[in-house]
Amino acid sequence: MATFDFGGANAEQRRAIETTEGPLLITAGPGTGKTFTLVKRVAYLILERGVAPDNIFVATFTEKAARELVTRISNELASRGLSLDVGEMYVGTFHSLCLRIIKEHVEYSHLRKSYRVADAFDQQYLVFQNYRRFRELEHFADFPQQGGAWNVAARICGVASAATEELLDVDGMLKSGDPLTVAYAEAVELYNELLTEANWLDFAHIQLEALQLIDFHPEVRKAVNGQIRYVMVDEYQDTNYIQEQLVLRLGGDAMNVCVVGDDDQGLYRFRGATIRNILEFPETFGHGACERVNLTENYRSDPGIVAFYNDWMERTSGPRFRFDWGGYRFEKTIHAVRQAIEGAPTVVKVEDREGDWCDRLCDFVVALKKTGAIDDYNQVAFLFRSVKHRNARDLAKRFEERGINVYSPRSDAFFDRDEMRLAIGILLLLFPQYVRRIETADFRYVDESLLRYYVGCVTFVNDYLSRSEGAPLRAWIAQTGRSHLSMSRNTDYAFSGLVYQLFEFDPFKSILDTPLDTGVHDQRALRNLSTLIGITSKFEYLHRVDIFTAERLDWLLERFFNTYLRFLRLGGIDEYEDEEEYVPSGCVPFLTIHQSKGMEFPIVVVDSLYATPTKSRDEGLQAIKDRYGSRPPYEPVESIKYFDFWRLYYTAFSRAQDLLVLTHREGARRIGKAFEEPYDELPDVELSAFPFEAFSFHRVKENELKPTFSFTSDISLYEGCAVQYKFFRELGFTPVRVGATVFGQLVHQTIEDAHRAALRGEADQITPENADAWLSANYEAISASQHAHLSDVVLAAARRQVQRYIERRAGRWGDIIEAEVEIGLAKPEYIIHGTVDLVEGGNGTIDIVDFKSERKPDVNRDYELLETYRKQLHLYAHLIEERTGRPVGKMRVYYTGEESGNPEISFNHDKRSIEAVAAEFDEVAHKIMRRSFSCRAANAKLCENCDFRYYCKN
Repeated sequence: MATFDFGGANAEQRRAIETTEGPLLITAGPGTGKTFTLVKRVAYLILERGVAPDNIFVATFTEKAARELVTRISNELASRGLSLDVGEMYVGTFHSLCLRIIKEHVEYSHLRKSYRVADAFDQQYLVFQNYRRFRELEHFADFPQQGGAWNVAARICGVASAATEELLDVDGMLKSGDPLTVAYAEAVELYNELLTEANWLDFAHIQLEALQLIDFHPEVRKAVNGQIRYVMVDEYQDTNYIQEQLVLRLGGDAMNVCVVGDDDQGLYRFRGATIRNILEFPETFGHGACERVNLTENYRSDPGIVAFYNDWMERTSGPRFRFDWGGYRFEKTIHAVRQAIEGAPTVVKVEDREGDWCDRLCDFVVALKKTGAIDDYNQVAFLFRSVKHRNARDLAKRFEERGINVYSPRSDAFFDRDEMRLAIGILLLLFPQYVRRIETADFRYVDESLLRYYVGCVTFVNDYLSRSEGAPLRAWIAQTGRSHLSMSRNTDYAFSGLVYQLFEFDPFKSILDTPLDTGVHDQRALRNLSTLIGITSKFEYLHRVDIFTAERLDWLLERFFNTYLRFLRLGGIDEYEDEEEYVPSGCVPFLTIHQSKGMEFPIVVVDSLYATPTKSRDEGLQAIKDRYGSRPPYEPVESIKYFDFWRLYYTAFSRAQDLLVLTHREGARRIGKAFEEPYDELPDVELSAFPFEAFSFHRVKENELKPTFSFTSDISLYEGCAVQYKFFRELGFTPVRVGATVFGQLVHQTIEDAHRAALRGEADQITPENADAWLSANYEAISASQHAHLSDVVLAAARRQVQRYIERRAGRWGDIIEAEVEIGLAKPEYIIHGTVDLVEGGNGTIDIVDFKSERKPDVNRDYELLETYRKQLHLYAHLIEERTGRPVGKMRVYYTGEESGNPEISFNHDKRSIEAVAAEFDEVAHKIMRRSFSCRAANAKLCENCDFRYYCKN
């Protein structure tokens, strides 16, 4: 056997890779090859230790980081001739991995199927919609009420998340006798009750549900610990208490737990993270039980930059600030591996001289490009504490005025973009009765800022409509507005349907024509229209709106414009960030320091030097967490603001590879005391004398992310209509009406319940009575989730299909090997994903079965449909054989709607056909990767109910 390829790992990296048994802490400073080490460690476990991929659990901080890790691991293994089924390995964020544990053991949870994962806005809006119930709580008057109902709703969500993530003793809080503590506890209990009623999980409860499954169900704990033998957690300094507990549970008795992180880059206290998890990790297992590896060799930055941020962490005991890190930091010094750039300073400043700050920075960036020092503007990244700050906004405006695009997706510019002002203004004009109320401010609760914004939108639209190109749109607005003003019959659309109708007209049609081989900056308007559809669709879901009715129209208009859009505008909406690109080419990236974490750039400009260490936490809530949490307080309260401040700017400074620039805008805010000395010591950039020629700046690194394609949601959709694929899959537009899926889901989920019982060895529990109970529970959950219902006749038909399947299956439950098998096979350029409904075994081969809740089709009349099913099953056979190494015998489609005769259509295993389908899949996948989306549907039936029929109309 060939020796393992450590790929040039240094001594400490190699020790981290080879230390596989027992607990291990890897402290990894900036640029020290953390991801490289993790990838090699996973490969070492599989190739050298013979560990199966499905025995490995790797938690990362973001989905993007998880995708990069999967790509790099699959490439590493492929170089050794091993194909990886990424569906087997547990790689993802804590939340996605916990959701997988929940899915695999959902029958033990309190959740109903078809539960919904709520984002932060969903949570806050749920509380706001039920605000009356909170006001009825006995001690709600003692709950902090500043800022109105919407802000109080946000505070309730924050308290509830903290209670869940810290596993607070809510019963103890209720009995405390302290009014504020009791008020918090009552709010938490009601919030949790609302989540249960809605069958929702927020991000905190995803983790709680997974932890409780392991803690309270021995069967689950045994299954999880039997499956997961090696645990790795990245960015461990940013984990919270419940995540620490999950890591320890997953470690089982062997405790083969490896955590990786840098305490100096702990930034997420405001999200509940605690630095103590990484600092206390070695003591968790007893003295000497935990190995520790320190990665301190920096491969990223010039030695001058490394020296600067090393010095920054030591500048804590001068005359300005006197605090000691004490035991709240691992002492470390990062060592630069790179040769120093000769003949040029690599840490400099750009000062504000007589109010010319914006121009001096623009001149510097332009000079970098003009002299050929950089090839692309994206090599210069600007970092701010907030990209919404006046400094960032003014500087971005100056860059744009000088013809340089700025990429700043978190600047909350969404509602101020021209296409959004136009779309929202048109939506307003489509309801003349509502515009009249805006003109007179005829609302019970008036938000003056919002009304001014709406007036501006309407004015902007009217200006466009006055031009000749606006004539067709003007006519449609007038006609539709008149129909709404005198509406006597229900429409067949709501807000999202109206937005889709807009796409027939310019300028929206031209925006939708934007090719996807352009940069993200050119696609901003197109991506924002997709976001707008998502916004309107979510409103319709939350309020159970499918159509406009005359009786409810005024209420809906006020709720949509005065409440829903108001709160979205207050909270801000991030614009699109392309995971496939590190940062877009041709743009100067403006990022928050938090956003830049884990990234690196040739040139980094750090602003926000006006900042000073300040308290940012909720002292009342913190006191409750300290008293009712599961462990005593940790860091000294008076030092926390210093700890967090120094870590934030350490992270910012360490993003730079070749040149670090500090800058401060003079004016109302002085430079912060912490920066005075280091800033004064730096040379100011003089363009006439700056040695541009001394630098050989790195290019911005390319993302290593393989796209994932499945047959049903990618290949089949693309072959049906590439335009549909472009909008729904590539751009993420939300369809207004998804087909009638309640019936199919109901039958499928209930049959799945039977399969899971069989796999648990409980075939005796698969009775008609239990099947009826499963179906009723599934129907309740699905109908609540989709806000759709079935008639008694249709419900009875679903029940007959399930009962008929159980009768036919009787005595053969033992043939089942797996059900709902997720497969993700890594190919050189992409990942194939699929879900196989059922895998059966016998006589050395396996069969795969796909279920359809319909009658068996006619073999001749429905040839095209059956051909699609055949291709799908051949692809699944290809994936199963690659995964298991066992040959597939037959591929069967089972029609639960078939009342008599054979309910199956079988396709024989045919190696040549499987290879042909795999080749066809590969061809389509490459078309998608080339972004070839010009082919339209050949079958007119696809167009009849397609939301983009208005766009394609002409």
